[in-house]
Amino acid sequence: MVRPIMKDPIFLAQPSAPATAEDLPVGQDLLDTLAAHADGCVGMAANIIGVSKRIIVFLNEGGPSLMFNPKILKRSGPYHTEEGCLSLPGRRETKRYRSIKVEYQNEAFQTRWKTFTGFPAQIIQHEIDHCNGILI
Repeated sequence: MVRPIMKDPIFLAQPSAPATAEDLPVGQDLLDTLAAHADGCVGMAANIIGVSKRIIVFLNEGGPSLMFNPKILKRSGPYHTEEGCLSLPGRRETKRYRSIKVEYQNEAFQTRWKTFTGFPAQIIQHEIDHCNGILI
C-alpha cells in the first residue's frame, strides 16, 4: 500500500524502535511507496511513511533492497555531498562515507552482513540516519 510521506520534524527526529517479523507488511508498504515516488526518490526509512521502526528500502543494482534493523559496522572514505529528502524541502550538505559494512536482517529475519560502496552506500547512510532520528 502506498502511504503518505511524513513531514513532521518532531516525529522524524525520534529514534525508531527495532523491527520484528510482525513488521513485514511495513516493508511492503515501503517498497510500494518508493515505487510510487520513483521519479525523485532512491530510498526510504519506515518513519518517512509514519511508522517508527528500523526498516529501510533503497535502490541497488537490480532494483530495490529491503533491510530490517540495519546498522553500520564500518565506514571508510569520508566525503561531503548534498542530499535531498522527500520529508524536508531543499538540499543540505552532509558527510558520508564511500564504503560501509552493514549488518541487517532480511525478510526472513536472518542476519546478514554486506559491504556497500558508492551511491548505494550513500543512500543507506541517509536512511539509517532516519532510523536514528537524524535529519540532514
